[in-house]
Amino acid sequence: MKYLLWILFAALAAQACSPARSIGSSAGKAFSHPGLVSAQVGICLYDPAKAAYLYEQQSNKYFIPASNTKLFSLYAGLKYLGDSLVGLRYRETDTALLLIPSGDPTFLHPVYTSQPVMDFLKRTDKSLWLTDANWHEEALGAGWAWDDYNGDYMPERSALPVYGNVIRWVQDSASSSFYSIPDINWGVRFSADTLKRSFYVERDLHRNAFEITEGAASHKVQDVPFITDGIASAAILLKDTVGRTVFTRHELSVSDRRWGAIHVIHSRPVDSLFRPMMQHSDNFFAEQTLLMAGNERFGQMDDARIIDTLLNTDLKDLPQRPYWVDGSGLSRNDLFTPRDFVWLLNKMKDEFGLPRLKRILPTGGTGTLSNYYKKDSGYIYAKTGSLSGVVALSGYLMTKKDRLLIFSILINNNSDPAVRRKIERFLEGIREKY
Repeated sequence: MKYLLWILFAALAAQACSPARSIGSSAGKAFSHPGLVSAQVGICLYDPAKAAYLYEQQSNKYFIPASNTKLFSLYAGLKYLGDSLVGLRYRETDTALLLIPSGDPTFLHPVYTSQPVMDFLKRTDKSLWLTDANWHEEALGAGWAWDDYNGDYMPERSALPVYGNVIRWVQDSASSSFYSIPDINWGVRFSADTLKRSFYVERDLHRNAFEITEGAASHKVQDVPFITDGIASAAILLKDTVGRTVFTRHELSVSDRRWGAIHVIHSRPVDSLFRPMMQHSDNFFAEQTLLMAGNERFGQMDDARIIDTLLNTDLKDLPQRPYWVDGSGLSRNDLFTPRDFVWLLNKMKDEFGLPRLKRILPTGGTGTLSNYYKKDSGYIYAKTGSLSGVVALSGYLMTKKDRLLIFSILINNNSDPAVRRKIERFLEGIREKY
């Protein structure tokens, strides 16, 4: 009898000291602030070496993930875009080139000085014809907030992005100079409101016309998305850069036998796109990555088709099938579970290697984690997510016992401004103990 009681006592003691119970206690302390009383908190913590979940809290429930959605777009890009981005495909005759865009967002983007596609276009003396027959999408993603149209974080998507699909406006009051990059011939007027003392540019909702409020600052820069109008705006903006007219023909088929064989121009290594996309949570890069993946897989830029294909093939074993509608997470229609992100991160580690993912994802003190995890940086590699009321963080955590853990924390309906610090303290505690 005493032996049986001892076994029961040992079992209860082991349960009381189990990782799940201990982590659950830490989670309760970390997320008990009044601002989180009405919030939904989902946590999933996984040990890939043991193939075991250390702790789960609402891990199979759906949450709006915000920019954690970019992890799924990253997977699509890693899977289908190869080693180098396709900057452009083209077919030619003796006198003309048919340009077939690939969706590459780095074309003429100010971050990238090397521009192989533009170098090629400047060298040829043939007439240029541009088609978007492979475009099967809308400029704005499903469920995006229309009134964010002027924000630099929400450029329109397109088959042939140019300059990041934004106009950069620069005011230098000290030298009395004012200009845009690129130079445009679209409508510009100055606001008559003299009470506004800060520089601001607002585009008309329905057309490429801009109202400028002059400010008192000596130097100010603002990026404003332009209306892409399919490939029409790109053709207009390319005219001065290329040095001649670029003709657009939506009905031109890329399979028309009058044109020659398809040639490919690669623009740059894929990771040179993926790093800023994840480090700085670039919505535009993420959207175009998903579109490019569809273009390479099917010859069409079509979000719904590439998402459905991924979920039915490469990602068919996800714990819960997500509601996935865009590439960036700007949409509140996206719904994923913490288990989904842990499963995906584990799959990416196995398929593409943790060293490569560490080079792509931000760590403490860098990118979107620049203000967090700065003490003893280099033990966490994770993607942040933020919308009003939404905070997310999913990634890899290396403990002080040299143990790799994969985690996902999704919080919805949050009103605690310090919640990211609470997540930081919670994960630091995990690192110390395990």
